Amino acid sequence: MSYTPDFSFLDDPQFGLPNFYGEDLPLGPIPDHMQQHPATFEAETRNEIISDGLCIRLPSVGPSIVPQLKASSEKAKLEKYAKGTTTLAFKFKEGVMVCVDARASMGSFIGSNKVRKVIEINDYLLGTMAGGAADCMYWERVLTARCKLYELQHNEKLTVRGASKVLLNLVAGRQGLSMGTMVAGCDIGSGTTDLFFVDDDGMRIQGDMFSIGSGSPYAYGVMDSGYKYDMTLDQAVDLGMRAIVNATHRDSASGGVVRVYYIHKSGWRIIHDAVDASNLYKKYYGDKQL
Repeated sequence: MSYTPDFSFLDDPQFGLPNFYGEDLPLGPIPDHMQQHPATFEAETRNEIISDGLCIRLPSVGPSIVPQLKASSEKAKLEKYAKGTTTLAFKFKEGVMVCVDARASMGSFIGSNKVRKVIEINDYLLGTMAGGAADCMYWERVLTARCKLYELQHNEKLTVRGASKVLLNLVAGRQGLSMGTMVAGCDIGSGTTDLFFVDDDGMRIQGDMFSIGSGSPYAYGVMDSGYKYDMTLDQAVDLGMRAIVNATHRDSASGGVVRVYYIHKSGWRIIHDAVDASNLYKKYYGDKQL
């Protein structure tokens, strides 16, 4: 027999107010039978939250509704949420240039224009985030811990290639993730720089140029027309910023400020931390409407 959960309490105008549950459902200490038989209590009563000596009783929604949610029409909406960004990185003769925008959006809703989409894994590795912000931030922080653990165990730093493979092993095959990230850095021993693309579908690619996100087609247009491996640092910075600005102008899900990181043979440094994209557009294009 199927169970239909009752969410009618959500329509009650008193829902959420201190007296909503009535006097018969107060906040109080953990019941004695919970202290004596916690396993039995947990099995019998799943509508109470026990924390720090308090027992908060919630309206019962019956057995687990997770299977029903998975089978409902809302599943696609939960898994395929609208997101957008523009991140890019490319190699040139002096290292790797990493440029990103800073807008966090979900469909037409803009949550922030100051998000840090470059994740500083350690003093020689950087990661970028595109897709689900929480997914990228969490798993790249896990990568930070794995890199530190490897260094403690082996008395040497994990290479960029190794770090990208660790991240791939962490996220590949996990259902529900939304990640398109780049791992870039320098190998301290050899003094070389490297760049990898990693996503949650199990793809890992080494390359010289990547752009990820909804604004990437516009960024690629600028990079393809101006990229040269033997660029100077100033030329690489200008190319990266111009590509991000072009993307923020054309893609409504990209915007905010532009951040620029430069990876060299002994680490990385910030070139520009937060330059307003609209001001850069005026600098590059003036009053010209593209």
